[in-house]
Amino acid sequence: MKALLALVPVLALASCATSPLAPPAGPGTVDHIVLIWLKKPGNAADKQAISATADEFRAIPGMKFYDKGTALQSDRPVVDDSFDFALVSRFESAAALHAYENHPLHQKKVAEVLKPLSKKIVVYDVTR
Repeated sequence: MKALLALVPVLALASCATSPLAPPAGPGTVDHIVLIWLKKPGNAADKQAISATADEFRAIPGMKFYDKGTALQSDRPVVDDSFDFALVSRFESAAALHAYENHPLHQKKVAEVLKPLSKKIVVYDVTR
């Protein structure tokens, strides 16, 4: 439940972003939120490797919005700030998300970088 509550600020980031790359969330759009806990929490080199990999995902067709960041530390009991890294992206449809997930670059980078460096990965896909 705490992890789900952590999703609220991430979704706010995705839906309120002022970037020209952040289209309004319309019917059928899907926000893809990925929370990552590193095997070596706080390791700067691992965070950089994940950040660089995530940036490569922008080249995959179908993504309408993309952002990334780290957990904002909080004393509030409803906030899960235990993750090390978050990726937030928006797709025009579930089909576009499915194509992204199956794209060879995504598959390769998940297998070669994300999974080896991560202790835990949690994904939330939210549709409108």
